[in-house]
Amino acid sequence: MIASAPLAETAERLRTGEVTPAEYFETVRDRIDDVESEIHSFVTEPDWDLLDGQATALGDRFPDPAGRPPLFGIPVGVKDIFHVDGYPTRAGTDLSPAAFDGPQATSVTRLRESGAIVLGKTVTTEFAYMEPGPTRNPHDLDHTPGGSSSGSAAAVAAGLCPVALGSQTIGSVIRPASFCGIVGYKPSYERIPIKGVLPLAESVDHVGAFAQNVEGMALVAPILCDDWRTLPEAPETPRIGVPAGPYLDQAAPAGREALEAQLGALEAAGYEIRRVEVLDDIDRINDRHTDLVAAEAALAHHQWFETHGDRYAEASAELVRDGRQIDVGRLANTRASRIEVREQFDEAMAKHDIDLWVSPGAPGPAPQGIGDTGNPVMNLPWTHAGMPTLTVPGGSVDGLPVGLQCTTRFGEDERLLQWGLSIASVVDGAA
Repeated sequence: MIASAPLAETAERLRTGEVTPAEYFETVRDRIDDVESEIHSFVTEPDWDLLDGQATALGDRFPDPAGRPPLFGIPVGVKDIFHVDGYPTRAGTDLSPAAFDGPQATSVTRLRESGAIVLGKTVTTEFAYMEPGPTRNPHDLDHTPGGSSSGSAAAVAAGLCPVALGSQTIGSVIRPASFCGIVGYKPSYERIPIKGVLPLAESVDHVGAFAQNVEGMALVAPILCDDWRTLPEAPETPRIGVPAGPYLDQAAPAGREALEAQLGALEAAGYEIRRVEVLDDIDRINDRHTDLVAAEAALAHHQWFETHGDRYAEASAELVRDGRQIDVGRLANTRASRIEVREQFDEAMAKHDIDLWVSPGAPGPAPQGIGDTGNPVMNLPWTHAGMPTLTVPGGSVDGLPVGLQCTTRFGEDERLLQWGLSIASVVDGAA
């Protein structure tokens, strides 16, 4: 049930007038009518009368192709923890949207100011944590699309929209992108403002995005990120580090085999691969991140849980209850751990002359069933350290996609996207 919807190419067609926004939304409507009833990526069916009016008004506002903004007429899916003017926020719950009222997310405003039109809210796990929604993987409806940004990843993979917003607190962008065979981007911590997004754990909450290829992500990332820099061409092929040891041992055999195939393709293309023993303390990092998410979720959800706790799913309620048992000193240690881990990576990169880490985007392909969104353990240390991460399609295992996760130094998002373009072209179909 996948279909092509490349962001950069579609944006070019809309800006040049090859197709009008109104015409493009007709094709989007046809596609949604064909597959959405089986994928369930959107919270509710798009309001086509509203969208038709917005598409027509946008065309009237920018009649001259030369003056059109970069995302002119592009439909965007928005994870339902982001506030969007004109849309209720439910956060994957059955609570009244009035409980979550707030100003529009900065990221949504940036997209709208760049000419994008919000197609609708996409399904999220409850409060962007573990309790899954109804969304299915477009590659195989019997498998999860991942989470918590389930609907955003599935909508992009199915060709319902060329770009969608998600969030990541552990692995909620990179993992579903890997499962759905698309590109996911989690920026350096705070590089995309989190304002206007319901919090889970503010010290590690990241706004991220999905597109079908790196060219599309390279178009949208400068719009979403603060202070994006235009760099000269990437100077040379990056030296790639593989985090050998206990961290990589967490991957399933299928995920390890896929990674070796991807590394083989990179080596054949002239990339230098260096296997580096790092993250020997991954169990401690996992525990600290788990504590951090629980403690900060308890703080962020205090009032909601006091009022509506009996309507929380058990996984969400347990998270809050666990977080309430974590004292201030322990919370301070978990927050300090973020910088410690980032420095650990920086030291290893300097010592071994590494430009970029690569690792599995998930332990393996998407698990069967939709009652579990998969394990985020392969994404956790990079999220904990707040380092920019990009996952690119890297082939498939038994017909299900597997992604390659690429990570570089904090603040070097621009270089990551540059390198991602060439890496994606090498590893696509490698596994």
